[in-house]
Amino acid sequence: MIERTPSDARETMIDGDSGLLHVGPVGNRPRWEPARGRLVWPNGAIARVFTAAEPDKVRGFQSDLLWCEELASWAAPETYEIARFGLRLGYAKALVTTTPKPIDQLKKILRQPGVAITKGRTLDNIGNLSPAIRLLVEQYAGTRLGRQELEAELLEDVEGALWKRDWIDARRVSAAPELARVVVAIDPAVTSEEGSDETGIIALGRGVDRRGYVLGDRSGRYSPDGWARRAVALLEELEADYIVAEANNGGEMVKHTLHVVDRSVRVKLVHASRGKLTRAEPCAAAYERGTVSHVGSFPALEDQLCEWEPGSGRSPDRLDALVWAWSELFPRVGFAMADALAAMEGARH
Repeated sequence: MIERTPSDARETMIDGDSGLLHVGPVGNRPRWEPARGRLVWPNGAIARVFTAAEPDKVRGFQSDLLWCEELASWAAPETYEIARFGLRLGYAKALVTTTPKPIDQLKKILRQPGVAITKGRTLDNIGNLSPAIRLLVEQYAGTRLGRQELEAELLEDVEGALWKRDWIDARRVSAAPELARVVVAIDPAVTSEEGSDETGIIALGRGVDRRGYVLGDRSGRYSPDGWARRAVALLEELEADYIVAEANNGGEMVKHTLHVVDRSVRVKLVHASRGKLTRAEPCAAAYERGTVSHVGSFPALEDQLCEWEPGSGRSPDRLDALVWAWSELFPRVGFAMADALAAMEGARH
């Protein structure tokens, strides 16, 4: 038995609500021997408990069954491979129970021959859970986080997409440092009818450390008055400097709509003189270099970043708003990199 840490092993695998001390026939449950780190059943069967925090301690033990809990969260996923060398007794099977995060070790396991996959959604077990879980399901339905945590989906990067999830996860922070400037960017939709594009509303800050920080996402399908009110509210909440609005659709009408909500709001209109891919590549490159952090989690935005394929024909409104904000706060970097990328592309042809 292997868990992420000793406390996780005790609280989940051993003494949790579904831990081994509380399942199975009452007369055939194991006893826990903490001093020796093992469970002993009445018939003499023994389960030793290890943690992925200390991979080398797994070496040298042989068994006929290996149980790895939450492997995708282990600091050293390679512990699984070390433990497999001890599977040399009769049954010789491994069981991995985990949230399906797209780490290399898990993907490697799933590709191996003879692997049986069983998936369980949170809704499948809803009858045994608190009614409050339905609110969580509704809140995260369709988001990357919900699909991973609630629907048991393994979400991998889309081939050809400009952003990778690892770039975002590696630089995620819980709070931003001191910020030199903050803007709210809007990519307005033409209509608010069902099935129409969303209006992208993203807040981005430039830290005194010269890095970018994604601070908020209020995107959605709104009427003009609806997106204007949400953008102004986000501006006031974050004490942002001004609103950057994409003006190709509506031009001065965008500024007018915002000023109907609050006449004092400063609005800067920007126009798309370059193609979507050309504008997006420098921003994606900044993520790859590790100079942009998400302050908290923005599942819908992150899904769009990592699933949009250039040339797909889809309109990634959250992505567009983010790129407008990034280009506003890092203009020299954006234009210089865009020109360099265009020159490289021309050279290839």
